[in-house]
Amino acid sequence: MAKTTKTYWNPFNSENQNQWQPVAGLEDIAEELTLSIDMETGEYTRLTRFKPGADTTPFGGKSHPYPEEIFMVSGRLYDQAFDQWLETGCYASRPPGEVHGPFKTEEGCVVLEVSFPNKVDK
Repeated sequence: MAKTTKTYWNPFNSENQNQWQPVAGLEDIAEELTLSIDMETGEYTRLTRFKPGADTTPFGGKSHPYPEEIFMVSGRLYDQAFDQWLETGCYASRPPGEVHGPFKTEEGCVVLEVSFPNKVDK
């Protein structure tokens, strides 16, 4: 099976705002929108939107056993694990197991995430 496809559309247009869903466990501070997913392999492309003032410090850092790529679409996001502010245009290719976060943002931000749960290190 392949990832889902969709003809050109803009997830930031007002008519698409109802497509964004609260991030489980971060309902008051972050929303997500899955752009494409392969239901068989679990690979997905998603936007995550952190609201202004969002702070995930109470949840600590996180890691997962699969690689992912992130791209900062807009705003600024502080990654405590790297003691670094990620600005618009920043990109990372994270290896399996890399700790990232907790995160915080003053102004809010949007992050594009491409994840590969089917490529777990064994």
